[in-house]
Amino acid sequence: MEKIETKIIKVNEINPEEELILEGAKFIKEGKLVAFPTETVYGLGANGLNEEAVKEIFVAKGRPQDNPLILHVSSIEDIRPLVKSVSKEAEILMKKFWPGPLTLLFKKSKKVPNIITAGLDTVAIRMPNNPIALGLIKNSGMPIAAPSANTSGKPSPTSADHVIEDLYGKVHMIIDGGSTGVGLESTVLDLTEEIPMILRPGAITLEDLQSIIPNVEEDLSIIKNSNDIVPKSPGQKYRHYAPKADMLVFVGDVENMVMEIKVQAKEFISQEKTVGIMATEETKDRYGQGIIISVGSRKNMETIGHNLFNTIRLFDQKEVDIILAEGVELSYIGTAIMNRLKKASGGNIIKV
Repeated sequence: MEKIETKIIKVNEINPEEELILEGAKFIKEGKLVAFPTETVYGLGANGLNEEAVKEIFVAKGRPQDNPLILHVSSIEDIRPLVKSVSKEAEILMKKFWPGPLTLLFKKSKKVPNIITAGLDTVAIRMPNNPIALGLIKNSGMPIAAPSANTSGKPSPTSADHVIEDLYGKVHMIIDGGSTGVGLESTVLDLTEEIPMILRPGAITLEDLQSIIPNVEEDLSIIKNSNDIVPKSPGQKYRHYAPKADMLVFVGDVENMVMEIKVQAKEFISQEKTVGIMATEETKDRYGQGIIISVGSRKNMETIGHNLFNTIRLFDQKEVDIILAEGVELSYIGTAIMNRLKKASGGNIIKV
């Protein structure tokens, strides 16, 4: 694609300057691409009702067009023109979790372009919990379509530097609002079927949702890698979050994981490969070889979610040949972390 002049603006993440937000909103109104922070990851935004503007998202990212996009709104009332109906369950969940990292699937109205939904009759919508994002949406006066602001397939961006690395010269504006909080994309919940179904896990967990809607279930695609899946949600079908290096993810007892990773590291090093080890605070001092980076503490799994994508990018910067990563338990936010690790590794999971 033809190189675009990219404007970078630094915005106060707590009290964003109104004139800077208005400048970003003007770009959106003009059909231009604006990367901006949310509480999950940075998004690549365009006017969600302008088909030509949305097409530019796919071009800039190199994203397959059968991968649906999420529409971002600034209030609950904003969703009503975009959907056929709002169920009682949706009302409860929006009041409980919005603004926040929960995306809901609705039957779409005719107002939503088919390019947003990859031709499906459902649309994914969320209200981000970030003052910059909310200000941008409100002042643009329209829903903003925004997948993660990275090259398709690469680790999602949790800082403006990540966006600059991937998309400088491909977008019109990058709003630098500091590092994101959650660090993992939103939970996606399908409310259009008889059984509410989590299509993508995130910081709003199965356990959180079941406390309100007991019959919520998780889609098999969360733990199954298959290109046969027709994606109803971003992140279901394709390999995502991938480092440049090969990645192996180890799951099981922590002691067994450490022992096996040490064995594997020694073997790869003997082959003159540069080995990266994604450890945790509890295990980082137990590895004597390799480039060791702690992704966070097992006692506070949110830190692992927050640091995960940045850690993968750090290994890219260090040009390792192989990443050996410790897995985590499949509960609460650990399910989302393992979902991302499985996607990043292309399903290379080793049970120990």
